[in-house]
Amino acid sequence: MNHCCKEMERAISAKCKIHEDKFACPDVLIAYTSKFDEYGLIVHDGGTSSISIHYCPWCGNKLPESKRDAWFEAIEKLGIDDFNSEEIPEKFKSDAWYRNS
Repeated sequence: MNHCCKEMERAISAKCKIHEDKFACPDVLIAYTSKFDEYGLIVHDGGTSSISIHYCPWCGNKLPESKRDAWFEAIEKLGIDDFNSEEIPEKFKSDAWYRNS
């Protein structure tokens, strides 16, 4: 996956030596969710929240539109109403569902 610039790539791939969970590390600022193609600023409140962003904070490029709504629609079309279900096909657990369609 190519992101908009080297700084975004660095931010997305940041690994902490102290915290295994990126949401627990105060130095990790950006979350990227591949299955939704969605970027966000991490809210460091002890949870896994992030605030969606639409432009790169470093280069200013417009980021892709979130595919979150399309993901939920595709899952519903499969007849699955439990979005945490183990019935969800493997391809929907990554970006494969929109990249390979």
